[in-house]
Amino acid sequence: MIELDGLVAAVTGGASGIGAATVELLRKRGARVAVLDRAFGPGGGAADRPDRIEVACDVTDDATVRAAIARVGAAFGGLDILVNNAGIGSIGDISDNDDAEWQRVLDVNVVGIARVTRAALPHLRASAHPAIVNTCSVVASVGVPQRAVYSASKGAVAALTLAMAADHVREGIRVNAVLPGTADTPWIGRLLDQAPDPVAALAALRARQPMGRLVTADEVAHAIAYLASPLSASTTGTLLAVDGGMAGLRVG
Repeated sequence: MIELDGLVAAVTGGASGIGAATVELLRKRGARVAVLDRAFGPGGGAADRPDRIEVACDVTDDATVRAAIARVGAAFGGLDILVNNAGIGSIGDISDNDDAEWQRVLDVNVVGIARVTRAALPHLRASAHPAIVNTCSVVASVGVPQRAVYSASKGAVAALTLAMAADHVREGIRVNAVLPGTADTPWIGRLLDQAPDPVAALAALRARQPMGRLVTADEVAHAIAYLASPLSASTTGTLLAVDGGMAGLRVG
């Protein structure tokens, strides 16, 4: 028996990067998966299959979030696993970003989790194996230059994960988070494209992680799948680092 057989998962930001890797891994482990992403049009995606549907979802808009979760429930008959993965980055120190940028990033990275989870809670409460996994970041606990807004948002995600875990533990809903280091994702690719010397910038990103390379999207997906699995039924309120040793090791 595959460990996620019979379970339904929804992954926000599921069209690319860590989200896309998570979608495919959850499917391979037996789940039926809804890919929630703002990249899809109002009618959803064009690649729907019995075990995978694509649903338009903008996590900054409560109405579209509720409509997306309702479609998941209608298509699959419920929801057992919610992966709050949608997020955006931001560059600069505290003086580089105005109020609008702070509001933009926090609205997606923090309030977006609240919107999607709020809509999904009735389904999760009806599940025999409910689990929520939030995508956080190593910058929630490690100071990294030029990431003030982003770091603040991910620190909030870490605190929110623990609060959610405490709020819902008596209902049997497990809530955990993964904290990736610098991952090989489209956002990092765009960041490197903007650098004056992309080769040097990539070398610097690799060097700041003790393992000497970027984290892969698949590695983060495996951590998410572990936390989502009923085999991890005693794991809740955990912030799982997938960061190449960035948070815990000093090897220089």
